[in-house]
This record gives sequence, structure tokens and C-alpha cells, in this order.
Amino acid sequence: MLFFENDYCEGAHPSILQKFLDTNLEKLPGYGTDTYCESAREKIRQACGCPEADVFFLMGGTQTNAVVIGSLLKSYEGVLAASTGHVSLHEAGAIEHAGHKVLELPQQDGKLSAAAVDQYLKRFYQDENHEHMVFPGMVYLSHPTEYGTLYTRKELEDIAQVCRRYQLPLYLDGARLGYGLACPETDVSLEDVARCTDVFYIGGTKVGALCGEAVVFPRKAPAHFMTMIKQRGALLAKGRLLGIQFDTLFTDNLYLSISQNALRTAAVLKQALREKGYPFLVDSPTNQIFVILENAFLERLRTQVVFSFWETVDENHTAVRFATSWATRMEDVEALIRLL
Repeated sequence: MLFFENDYCEGAHPSILQKFLDTNLEKLPGYGTDTYCESAREKIRQACGCPEADVFFLMGGTQTNAVVIGSLLKSYEGVLAASTGHVSLHEAGAIEHAGHKVLELPQQDGKLSAAAVDQYLKRFYQDENHEHMVFPGMVYLSHPTEYGTLYTRKELEDIAQVCRRYQLPLYLDGARLGYGLACPETDVSLEDVARCTDVFYIGGTKVGALCGEAVVFPRKAPAHFMTMIKQRGALLAKGRLLGIQFDTLFTDNLYLSISQNALRTAAVLKQALREKGYPFLVDSPTNQIFVILENAFLERLRTQVVFSFWETVDENHTAVRFATSWATRMEDVEALIRLL
């Protein structure tokens, strides 16, 4: 079988596994207070251009979103997100489970616009009944988006400007941030992300780590944020497992260099699909390709390829996702192209 279901079906980059072996018998303190976590924090601060940033390590994306959003919002507040956002659709109501509503906004190819955010906030405060409503308490973006699309630097700056006008934190989900930053079509750097947002996370699970996400507060974290992490059952005793991974990923630019493989392999597959006349649900420049297949062909393809259902287009067609990763082999892409 050929696997294009997601970008985390492999384990970890060999450099991380080797570092685990090399450090396995070292005796280190817990809860992220070890030397590898501190080294990783310092490297991330340097990469972000934020020497005073607060950095925390968590295990997975849904956990990270729930902890960050739940920690920043007051009890009567919700989070503004695109209707296609990960917190809106694919996190099993984790945000609502914590007592906060996801306030969905219209999107274009998975992206929010500054105008949509501004319009929502204006209408909310113009509503004379807004004291009876869920207050917008922060704005959630993902980069790349759920559709693999990217914000431009100007788009991020415009949304940040709206958030600051209304004194709302801007949070960026970076589950696939490496693939966004390494994309040849982007003008957004890690320093831009840090400058525009109040908090974001650098995804490891989908970009070469066995597991783990690095939460970055470019200026200052809320008071006692680590305590709130533990309160939510998200503080790993063996914090070294996360610190070692990010220390490795942020050594010699490994995080971005391995991300380029996903983009190269996706570009080859995307070009082949285009040449063969397959229609796309959305034009993604990163490692997720959303293509529309006839249902009869889809079922035949499933006998040899693992991929993701995305959405029903009509009674005869379905949109599916092919995802490449830091570890995707070009020969597997070529084999998929032959099947197509």
C-alpha cells in the first residue's frame, strides 16, 4: 500500500531517534526543567527573533489548542475562527468541552480576513443585547490553514491590527508551520509570525517529531501558565522527551530543511494531477493536495493507496486529500502517479 493519508504516519526523523539513544541514560529533572528543554527554548527564541519569549512544550495539537484557548479566555468568552478551522471541525468539540464556544466566521479557501473579523466585532458591540451573548475573546488562525493555504504577511498584519484595536489576543495554530515557512510561495517568516501574534505554536508532530508542539508567547505568557498546563493534565513529567526533539529540530535549520521534502514531493504530485486533468477542490501551495475523484475510481484506488476522505462533492464525486511529509519518498509519489 502507498500511504498518503496524513503527514504524521511515519515516526520521527532519524536525528531525533539518535539523540534519544545518546541521552537515554542521562538523569535529568522533570517537567521541562532539564537542559535540553532550556536549550530548545533558547534556539526557538533566536529563530523567532524574540529573546524574551516564553516557550512551553505540549504533546499534541488538540491538547495545545484546548490548553492555550482555555487559559486565555474568560468564562464568558469564545474564540473567533474560520468555519473550516481545525477547532471548528476536527477537534471533537474540545474547545466547547472546556466551556468556550467557537464563534465561526466566513472564510475563503480556509482563511479569515481582517474585514470579516472587523465586521463581526463591530456588529457584536453595536448589538444592544451583546451582554447576553458570548463575548469574542480571541482570534484563532492556522498557518497553513486546514486547506493547506497560506496567509500573506500583509494579511497577518491586517488581522493583527484589528485584534489590537479590540484588545483581543491573536493565536496561530502552527501544526504544519514548517511546511508553510518553507514554501517557496510564502513571504511569511517565523519572525513575522512572532511579531503579529500574541501566542502561536510550532508543530512538531507533523513535521519530523515523534510527538510534541512548542507553544510560544513572543512577549509574555499569562501568569502561572505552567500551572494551568498541569491543571489540564498536559504537563509531561519526562519533559526531556519534548525538549530533545525541539532542540534537535532547531539545530542547523533541520526543521525547515526537512519540511522542503514534503513540498517537493507534493509539487510533483500536484503537477501530475493537473496534467491528467483532475479538478482540485482548492489550490493549496503546501503539502496537502485536495483533488476531486469519481467515486468508482476512488474505490478502486483505495485498494492500493491510503488517503483521506475530505468531503462529498456530488452523488458521483468526492474530494479527497493526499498529504506528503518530511519523509515521503519520491518513488512512492511516482508509483501513485502511475496509478492515476
